[in-house]
Amino acid sequence: MIWLPRALTRVQLAPTHAAAVAAYQREAQPDLSAPACNLRLVVVDVETTGLRPYRDKLLAIGAVSMTGKLIRLHETFETTLRQAAPSTPENILVHGIDGTTQISGVEPAAALVQFLQFVRADPLIAFHADFDRVFVERAMRAALGITPSNIWLDLADLAPALFPEHADGAQTLDHWMTIFEIDNPARHEAVADAVATAQLLQILLARAEQSNAGGFAQLLARAKEHRWLVQSLRNL
Repeated sequence: MIWLPRALTRVQLAPTHAAAVAAYQREAQPDLSAPACNLRLVVVDVETTGLRPYRDKLLAIGAVSMTGKLIRLHETFETTLRQAAPSTPENILVHGIDGTTQISGVEPAAALVQFLQFVRADPLIAFHADFDRVFVERAMRAALGITPSNIWLDLADLAPALFPEHADGAQTLDHWMTIFEIDNPARHEAVADAVATAQLLQILLARAEQSNAGGFAQLLARAKEHRWLVQSLRNL
């Protein structure tokens, strides 16, 4: 076994997992100044045992890749992390991952290594990305002893920045799906939600290109500016 250091504890990894983590850490970083359509983007959605990112647990991850503004439906990722005990019945009603599936899921270190191998160093996209990011990072630190280095883009900030005419009242992914008539018959299944989010991203990339702001770094800046503006208005 191989030991990786953590701040206060150590994580014991099987050699194959340690090798996979090392390979991930050697991945070449993407050129964020490039047009977003020139990059491989990975759209992510998670299911969790609750809504408290620093207390609840990561249950499942769904992801789909995009290149050239095309959703690669043949290139998806989905895993359910094994839990010591099932989440509450009320929680199961939300995501539909039953107790048997939870306790027979993939061992967390193996599931997260597979996720790293899928996403590589590519940018990660999500709606309310901080929620997904914190759950993923906490699980990674606990199971693998690392914090992923991937950059995250939050469509909850980018969508109203690019479509200010729809910003009022459009707070959730469901709102934006309704606005753009995005169908998702399997809502709250991680990979289905990732595909729906990817469809929203396609629309946002098209709008960004119309305003000559299609560079990935420009998208990050637009999202950051919108978040800053919203926070500033709240503090007035």
